[in-house]
Amino acid sequence: MRKLGVIGGLGPMATAYYLQLVIQMTDARCDQEHIDMIIYNRPGIPDRTKYILGLSDMNPTIPIIETGKVLVEQGVECIAIPCITAHYFHNQLEAAIGRPIIHLIKETVSHLRIYGVETVGIMATDGTIASCLFQRELELQGLKTVVPTAVNQKRVMHLIYENVKAGHPIEMRLFFEVVGQLRNSGAQVIVLGCTELSLIKQTYDMGPGFLDAMEVLAMQSIRCCEAPLKQEYHCLITR
Repeated sequence: MRKLGVIGGLGPMATAYYLQLVIQMTDARCDQEHIDMIIYNRPGIPDRTKYILGLSDMNPTIPIIETGKVLVEQGVECIAIPCITAHYFHNQLEAAIGRPIIHLIKETVSHLRIYGVETVGIMATDGTIASCLFQRELELQGLKTVVPTAVNQKRVMHLIYENVKAGHPIEMRLFFEVVGQLRNSGAQVIVLGCTELSLIKQTYDMGPGFLDAMEVLAMQSIRCCEAPLKQEYHCLITR
């Protein structure tokens, strides 16, 4: 199997959950059949959303590239970044680091298309929504996009920053208010397009019609390393 490098800490709990998913989803019968993985946990990397929106001049790509190069020196053959907003810089990072970086956005949209989804709701950070990361790729692959209203986008950011990142209880009422608007606007499946939202799914039963982009990253990490994927994880859309 190929060795995987992980640029982590964006945020720390999301990285821990990603590791759990990779282990859980790998079809391994013993320790030795799991993936060799080097995780570099760097929570001090500047906030990606603030930089993209012009609210900070602290460039997160500099330490991300530094981290990637350290992983390359340690022999990794492919790289995963458990942070969706960081994929705004994907091409720049991949070119500078010199190893394939799993493109979480493209892989998530491809998964939706394979299973016949036509209209997709997106819950993500302001940076991911404003930069149209998902919207552009959905359009390229022939799918329609629904995003939260301005009021509901504030609710999404509150859930991400004031609940999950701050370590406070999740206000599920706000979550389902956003979900209701996206469903009413035609979303067949809602993508959890922020790794902190993945942590909400870890704890709460959301019901059918959700796709956790973190699970897609874990699935593609396993495939990239040429390890077997458990059969129950071939379709990741909740039922």
